[in-house]
Amino acid sequence: MVQINGEAQDADGMRLEDYLEENGYVSAHIAIGWNEEILPKEEYATKIFRDGDVVEIVGFVGGG
Repeated sequence: MVQINGEAQDADGMRLEDYLEENGYVSAHIAIGWNEEILPKEEYATKIFRDGDVVEIVGFVGGG
């Protein structure tokens, strides 16, 4: 199991880019913490979830 934003999910073996697309994320509007490290955007296409990964996806919100 993979922990994504505090929830256990069965995403082991899935590419991060595919997960983001399936869940409606726009990579230009998010930052990702992967096992307590900030993941560079150029790694989104090749990063694969492995059992035990802890991932936080943070979105940017504008306002005024």
